[in-house]
Amino acid sequence: MIEVGQKIPEVTLSQLTADGMLTHDVTTLFAGKKVVLFAVPGAFTPTCSEAHLPGYVVLADKLKEKDVDLIACVAVNDAFVMKAWGEVHNASELLMLGDGDASFTQALGLDKDTAGFGGVRSQRYAMIIEDGVVTTLNVEEAGEFEASKAETILAAL
Repeated sequence: MIEVGQKIPEVTLSQLTADGMLTHDVTTLFAGKKVVLFAVPGAFTPTCSEAHLPGYVVLADKLKEKDVDLIACVAVNDAFVMKAWGEVHNASELLMLGDGDASFTQALGLDKDTAGFGGVRSQRYAMIIEDGVVTTLNVEEAGEFEASKAETILAAL
């Protein structure tokens, strides 16, 4: 598993915009920026939709007041699903990134196999990244939702 002090791996993530599909090399995307990145097991799932994503939507301005340049949400879903999920939750201040093949999640070592529920998914986590280096990493224990909440990350900034 990635650790504090390590660089984000060179992997791509997808984003669907009004102008079409974008492929982001995360090392380039996060270079020179303070980034809050949080991951959910799946878009449109209960805790993710009822609490995790909405928390970051509500606190986006307060996070940016702490010199955060970019707030990004990632899930092992395609960019089409991530865009639709972001629209449903008015997440216009967040970058909704798809990790359709789980390559980013696996490169971080933060994948889990949910078997019949959805196969390979991401663990629930949040991290602060400064110029491509992880400075804070909060990974949730199974069934928990505290360490990766927007309020927890805001307090860590």
